[in-house]
Amino acid sequence: MALDKFQIAQRIARELQDGFYVNLGIGIPTLVANYIPEGMEVVLQSENGLLGMGPFPEEGKEDADLINAGKQTITTLPGSAFFDSAMSFGMIRSGKINLTVLGAMEVSQDGDIANWKIPGKMVKGMGGAMDLVASAKNIIVAMMHTNPKGESKLLPECSLPLTGKRCVKKIVTELAVLEIKDGAFHLLERAPGVSVEEIKEKTAGKLTVEGQIPEMIF
Repeated sequence: MALDKFQIAQRIARELQDGFYVNLGIGIPTLVANYIPEGMEVVLQSENGLLGMGPFPEEGKEDADLINAGKQTITTLPGSAFFDSAMSFGMIRSGKINLTVLGAMEVSQDGDIANWKIPGKMVKGMGGAMDLVASAKNIIVAMMHTNPKGESKLLPECSLPLTGKRCVKKIVTELAVLEIKDGAFHLLERAPGVSVEEIKEKTAGKLTVEGQIPEMIF
């Protein structure tokens, strides 16, 4: 069966490594903060000026002054630091972030990402995504495999305005885990009960399948 957004975030959390500095984008990526493996030291950075972000607060314990870049209430951990946006983006642009997790509307088989604008719809702007895709050492995308019309979001080329080119390394959807290399989506894992045939059917870009594809383990 297909994963829900919480399971997508849980699977992405398995990509974290001890000592990583990580930036989580808006949407599904923010949920990764709730699934950091016990005993692992990971420092979450938010471009609005916070280092050391904790999991989401319990209901009734929210502090309206503590928010992430998506304006969701958050918690802080011992040793957290607050600073201005100039310092925050200085961290990002100087390559201090080990891993960035972003949402996307489209990803191409070359690793291009479109995640900020649909022509004809009002948007506030690209935000920090432009800096993150240009500077991050590793970018993982958390997204649905298809759009509401059932059309693939994993494409030969993006049709929407790009946020960045050749920057996405891996994608986790409700159906699969895929690595992008050599101009193709390489299938690494499939969601429990999801067939390789279904993933092929819902992937418009070039899909490489080698050997037996294991199911994700939670």
